[in-house]
Amino acid sequence: MSRPSTFTPPPGARAHLLRTPRGEFAVIEAGTAVKGTVLLVPGFTGSKEDFIGLHEPLAEAGYRTVAVDGRGQYESPGDVDDEAPYAQVELARDLLAQAETVSDGSPVHLVGHSLGGQISRAALLLDASPFASLTLMSSGPAQISVGQQQRVKLLRDALAVMDMQQVWDAIQAMEAPEPEETQTGALDEGLDDRAELRRRWLATSPAQLIATGRQLCAEPDRVAELAAVTLPKHVLSGERDDTWPIPILDDMAVRLHAHRTIIRDAEHSPNTDQPKATADALIGFWDRIAR
Repeated sequence: MSRPSTFTPPPGARAHLLRTPRGEFAVIEAGTAVKGTVLLVPGFTGSKEDFIGLHEPLAEAGYRTVAVDGRGQYESPGDVDDEAPYAQVELARDLLAQAETVSDGSPVHLVGHSLGGQISRAALLLDASPFASLTLMSSGPAQISVGQQQRVKLLRDALAVMDMQQVWDAIQAMEAPEPEETQTGALDEGLDDRAELRRRWLATSPAQLIATGRQLCAEPDRVAELAAVTLPKHVLSGERDDTWPIPILDDMAVRLHAHRTIIRDAEHSPNTDQPKATADALIGFWDRIAR
């Protein structure tokens, strides 16, 4: 589960509902599109809050940012029982509608984290015209690693027989700190966000988690298709990743002829682990495109 540094939008940002031809989506928006607009797409169990640390530095560099909750994610409405609305092609069409709505007439820079990267890829393969560039952030070429597939299967099995509160309680029991760690206070800072994480979890659609979890475990390799699309591409990750190991991401970047960035001291979520370095890498990539 991604852990945003905060759930509070930074100064100058605003949370609102984005109305599109595909429905309403909760977003956090910041900045003015001096250089362009950026659409930020979160990953599995994530939300728009995963990008909170990026808004200020990107806005200062002249980029308008729009981070979105996908259908059934956190504050965006979605069916809780029916998995059909969460088919990858449907989520990709949602993303195209979001891009059309946020665009000021110019193509949009697209950033997809993890699952969000694979949905972004699917959207771009449907229609690349709304986009100025694609950044795949900690998002690999095909299905997730075997270890992560096992974790996702456990979650899907649990959601089939338990409600979201029961699954949350089970997750917390498995992640409970050791007694001596609790006594030293070493984990106090990490526990401060527990209430917000629980609220996000309970607001997320179980059907969305089941459907997208299945996608992550069965995603085919579509790198050759994506490489054939003429668009600037960027593969960004931390220096460690147990969802898609770094050599797999390195190879994907070569196959895509993509710019490659590795963020030091970051793992699967460089956007929350090292937001300033991640923002700098994104700005550098987009500014080079403009030049």
